[in-house]
Amino acid sequence: MYLQDKKVLVLGLGISGLSTVKSLNKLGAKIVVSDSKKEEELKDFFHKTKDITVEKHLNTSDVPLENIDLIIKSPGIEPNSPLIVEANRRNIEVITDIELAYRISPTDNIISITGTNGKTTTTTLVGEIFKNANYTTYVAGNIGVGILWDMVNAKEEDVFVIESSSFQLENTVSFKPKISLITNITPDHLNWHGGLTNYISAKKKTFKNQDKTDYTILNYDNKTLREIKDEVNSNIIWFSVNERLDNGVFIDDGNIVIKNSATTIKVLPYEDLQILGKHNLENALGAVAVAFAFGLDIDIVAKTLREFPGVEHRMEYVTAIDGMKFYNDSKGTNPDSTIKAIEALNSPIILIAGGYDKGSDFNELILSFNGKVKELILMGKTREKIKEAAMKKGIKNVHLVENMKEAVELAHKLGEENSNILLSPACASWGMYNNFEERGKDFKDAVYGLKED
Repeated sequence: MYLQDKKVLVLGLGISGLSTVKSLNKLGAKIVVSDSKKEEELKDFFHKTKDITVEKHLNTSDVPLENIDLIIKSPGIEPNSPLIVEANRRNIEVITDIELAYRISPTDNIISITGTNGKTTTTTLVGEIFKNANYTTYVAGNIGVGILWDMVNAKEEDVFVIESSSFQLENTVSFKPKISLITNITPDHLNWHGGLTNYISAKKKTFKNQDKTDYTILNYDNKTLREIKDEVNSNIIWFSVNERLDNGVFIDDGNIVIKNSATTIKVLPYEDLQILGKHNLENALGAVAVAFAFGLDIDIVAKTLREFPGVEHRMEYVTAIDGMKFYNDSKGTNPDSTIKAIEALNSPIILIAGGYDKGSDFNELILSFNGKVKELILMGKTREKIKEAAMKKGIKNVHLVENMKEAVELAHKLGEENSNILLSPACASWGMYNNFEERGKDFKDAVYGLKED
């Protein structure tokens, strides 16, 4: 993509913004940056880009769009924000970093992994498989690593494993991965997208431009994905935890297997996995399908699966205190994710939940308790909403707290030997924390603080 002397506006100066500015500078663009924060709050960003000339518009939403050729926006900026609406009116193209990364990519080895839940674990696992297969592998995207700087410096044989969020996919145009994977689709980010239909449409952009030279990997157990299969133009590989498939990746007699026409390949017994829960078994099956589509050695895949410990903040075992086990599932940012976390643990569970309200319905979450959740501790903006849903279903052991320290201390007080204390908020972290990582760290700090008391 020709960017020499083009005037490019970068909206949002977080992790992706830093990578974007460095890359645009290398590509010869004239860079304009904008962020709602003050310059003092962005001193780390400007220190890292001190040798790059940029035009700044900070602590304001009033950014002049005259002569702007392209806008690269931070994924979280809403599509109906006034600046984006004005850019659309002026026919200024607005994209996210993964779209620009595709346009400048020297490699066809792009793997896009999306879904409501499981995409971080699956992306990390796929990245480990490719690294173990001796590919130079970049794991980037929504996982917290800006993609553009790596892409600018990449080689033709390199592999990019991208965690693609619906926010990022929303503003893609020509994005065409070699392999796309959708782990599942359930309602999420409905306020941001303006409804479930728009949310699903954003997810489908991961395979929209693919053709018969490409692969799309879908979860057969997810009804929404089965319903959209006719929109896929590439080669579909299904995976399923619940069904034996004519072709695809599934469970047979306790083993993860790949069936392709008349050939069945045993990968490993699923009990050899370190990661807990049915949802993580789904993630593993999806990762196996990616490796199979790419043609990797199955022995390397099996070895990686046996050794993979999971990812931080996703069903992460923290420690045991007084016979109680503490689990950090801060990445559980929607009800379906928390339901899967509850399914993965034995009773009795003390659940810490609540946070930013994304417009989610919590009735299914409460129904999933099924006698396993003995105490419910709630915080954040959704605490009254979740409490109301719980009370309607006859759940009475509900406690409201102000912060994480109070939640953890109460959970410890209410717990008994063999209790599983689970942070799985079913909500985003915004309003109380900058991100789910910060929330998970606060939980772990509070848990370790119990040992010091």
